[in-house]
Amino acid sequence: MKRSIVVAITGASGTTYAVRLLEVLLAAGCDVYLTISSAAQTVMKQELELTVDLENFNPSMLMLDMGASPKDRKLQKLRSMAGISSDSSNVLSIGSGEPGVIQYCHYREYMAPIASGSFLTDGMVICPCSAGTLSAIVNGTSANLIHRAAEVHLKERRKLIVVPREMPLSLIQLNNMKRAAEAGAVVMPASPGFYHGVQSIRDLVDFVVSRICDQLGVPNALIKRWGQ
Repeated sequence: MKRSIVVAITGASGTTYAVRLLEVLLAAGCDVYLTISSAAQTVMKQELELTVDLENFNPSMLMLDMGASPKDRKLQKLRSMAGISSDSSNVLSIGSGEPGVIQYCHYREYMAPIASGSFLTDGMVICPCSAGTLSAIVNGTSANLIHRAAEVHLKERRKLIVVPREMPLSLIQLNNMKRAAEAGAVVMPASPGFYHGVQSIRDLVDFVVSRICDQLGVPNALIKRWGQ
């Protein structure tokens, strides 16, 4: 049975983690319910040169069209910037069977399935998670679908993973992370390790993505694990 994972991309730096996470989850056979904030749209343009139309979204806007021609040099360059391989077969430790699909949910669409606790999922990841998004979640000041979906996962006692990417951290931000953890969320700052034979930016990206997948129970072979 396919797993359903909610992925939200918000306006913190580090959108490359989100794009790589999407590729891995799809390769692992997970169906992804994807929502993207307007700030994330701006950051993806700045960091990855990606033009993402939130009103007329297509997965190819995130370089997820695996059927694209290998001669497309611009696509190859962008995938390299994001730490994404042209061959996703190396991301898994076991065969996944049929790949997953993306179901896009506009961040203003409160009628989306993920807005309700009656819609079953296997977890949610906010990657990267902006300080503003984290604040809205822990203070219950929901203003969009991302906040609402996070609240749903907390109240239903389902896995909620937030991936902040910020430094230095203010006392307010530290307290918000503490409150998120107390409410049941898993706080995973985008802090890659360096003990797994790092040779490229992609190795650093994969470290964070691998640890996220571990929390979701998604088997992967993205990194060399400690003691192996």
